[in-house]
Amino acid sequence: MNIAIVGASGAVGQELLKILAERQFPITNLRLFGSARSAGTKYTFCGKEYTVELLQHGDLFHGIDIAFVSAGGSVSKEYAEDITRHGAIMIDNSSAFRMDESCPLIVPEINPEDIQQAIKEGGKRIIANPNCTTIIMAVCLKAIEELSHIKRVHVSSYQSASGAGASAMAELEEQYRQAINGEEVKYQKFAYQLAYNLIPQIDVFGDDDYTKEELKMYHETRKIMHSDIAVSATCVRVPSLRAHSEAIWIETTEPITPEQVREALTKAKGVQVMDDPSKSNGTFPYPMPLYLSGTDDVYVGRIRRDLANENGITFWCVGDQIRKGAALNAVQIAEQIIKK
Repeated sequence: MNIAIVGASGAVGQELLKILAERQFPITNLRLFGSARSAGTKYTFCGKEYTVELLQHGDLFHGIDIAFVSAGGSVSKEYAEDITRHGAIMIDNSSAFRMDESCPLIVPEINPEDIQQAIKEGGKRIIANPNCTTIIMAVCLKAIEELSHIKRVHVSSYQSASGAGASAMAELEEQYRQAINGEEVKYQKFAYQLAYNLIPQIDVFGDDDYTKEELKMYHETRKIMHSDIAVSATCVRVPSLRAHSEAIWIETTEPITPEQVREALTKAKGVQVMDDPSKSNGTFPYPMPLYLSGTDDVYVGRIRRDLANENGITFWCVGDQIRKGAALNAVQIAEQIIKK
């Protein structure tokens, strides 16, 4: 396969390179693209050195089979025609095409069959990768939906600095250094100081006082699951470096037990249950982002009945949003494509 990565120097682009190598994705030729700032940068992939090329309009993607695009929504929209013109399939990590009816929104554990919409004759050849918090939650919801239809979800997300990029991670570390040394704490990537703080806002507010991040969880979950599920979210930026956490309350049509949910999640693809409050197994009693950064699966714990709703279940989950929330999910989509 001839593969291109747009945004190769960013956090997701770098993770894509790692995952493609780890999973031994079949690559005949690899091309890396980036902005003027990153053009000329060299990276080693599977023992061979590659140079980042300047992304520009034209026929750069002639002969490319799959292009992973992780350079922001404006870049995705501007270059989509150039990327797909000669038949390349574009797997886009931005929000640019997620709610486009002609572009499938894919989580391979949930709706791999929707990929056909993009790659069939006359298809748009663009596949959207969902928002990271949506992916982490939806993988869990899929297993529970098979027990009983989920009517509504309330979720609070606790999103690490890495969700805002590699520079945001560096800024958080610098903020801690500044605070510890009694210096003025400076911030640029976040609306406020994040070190020793929580910020209950990710992205901009809409007219209904929900943020764009929160509305993504509502709309994207419905599209991925082909469901009328209603999702009410509060998304919070927290001062951890990597991996997102979510506290989730669900209401199903029929009552289900924590034992049923635990069994369903144990069998689910891409999920690992870590739910041992007594610590009888000698492991962590529940998932925590510090210890799960860099892992592929979504980890679930604190599974219990909702005391406020007879048809309710609540649980806690953690997933690495750079891997499963972005790069890994994109590679898994590509793996589905080459199977077809």
